[in-house]
Amino acid sequence: MDKATLLGEVVRQVKELKKAATEASKGVLVPVGDDEVIVETCNDEATGTYCFKASICCDYRPQLLTDLRQALDALPIKMVKAEISTLGSRLRKDFVFTSCRTTANGDDAESRQYLACSVRRALNSVLEKASISPEYLPYSTFPKKRQRISYFDSSSSSS
Repeated sequence: MDKATLLGEVVRQVKELKKAATEASKGVLVPVGDDEVIVETCNDEATGTYCFKASICCDYRPQLLTDLRQALDALPIKMVKAEISTLGSRLRKDFVFTSCRTTANGDDAESRQYLACSVRRALNSVLEKASISPEYLPYSTFPKKRQRISYFDSSSSSS
């Protein structure tokens, strides 16, 4: 077998393994490699409320859970369920929340969409906060090196 054929076979097998791993992990909270925010509506069988599912997947950092809490507390929602999972330095947090319907004129679709967009904006703001703050950037960007310090003053050296 030549190198090109061997490489093609390896790529095909990796794709199959990735597809099998995706199928096997359905229903299991596994953080993915990319930062993502997902907000979707649920079946709201109880009258008078909206029901939503939301998830955020990102690198774990200090104050992440506090930032999530502050962002979601500003919205008119009630948390029903929250699950969290980690894999290495990645974190995935899934939420289920409800909100009371506030429109009496029957414009449910528009108010539901507005609330879903508000949740998505709040979660995206948490992701953006981590990406623009230099203290949360990966160590490869700012490696920790000791600063060189000279204990001798070069200007006062004798000739």
